Amino acid sequence: MATAKKAKQNVNQLSNSKSDSAGQSHDKELREYLKKVLTWGEAHADWKDALKGLDPAQRGSTPAGAPHSPWELLEHARIAQWDIVQFCIDAKHKSPDWPSGYWPKSPTPPNDAAWDKSVKQFASDTQEMAKIVEDRGRDLFARIPNGSGQTLLRQVLLLADHNAYHLGQFVLVRRLLGAWDKS
Repeated sequence: MATAKKAKQNVNQLSNSKSDSAGQSHDKELREYLKKVLTWGEAHADWKDALKGLDPAQRGSTPAGAPHSPWELLEHARIAQWDIVQFCIDAKHKSPDWPSGYWPKSPTPPNDAAWDKSVKQFASDTQEMAKIVEDRGRDLFARIPNGSGQTLLRQVLLLADHNAYHLGQFVLVRRLLGAWDKS
C-alpha cells in the first residue's frame, strides 16, 4: 500500500510539474504576443510607417469629412497611451479630465519640436508598456491596485485596440490629404 501511495504522489508531482511548466511556457508566449501586438504591422500599417514622411505643413490640416488633423490624432493617442501606462505603474496617478485632457487644444502643433517630442514620447511609452508586459514578476491577471477591477492584461489589450483605432484614422486622414501612397 505504501508503495502505491508513493507512486500516486510521484505521478501527481510529475503532473503538477508538467502543468507548471506548460503554464510558464504559456505565460511567456502570451507576454511575447502582447508585446508584439503593441507594435506589429502585420495586418495593417504601423505607427512608425504612418508617421514617416508627413509634410510638416500637413500636420495640422483637417481634410474635408475628417474630424481630426494628424496632430490631434497623434497627440490624443500619445496622451491616452501615457495615461494607460501611468495607471499601470503609479498607484497615485490621476488621469486627465475627459475628454478635454485627452486632446490637444489646437488642430495644429505649436511647432516642429512639439511634433517631434510627441512622436518620441509615443514610441517611448509604447516601449515602456512592452517592458511592463515582459516583467514576469507582474501578474497579467491581478487587479491593478488603484483601479476598479482592471488588470494589466486588460490595459494592454485596451491600449493596443485604442492605438489601432486611431492609427486607422491617421492613415485615412493622410489619404484624404493626398499624403499616403502605400497600398
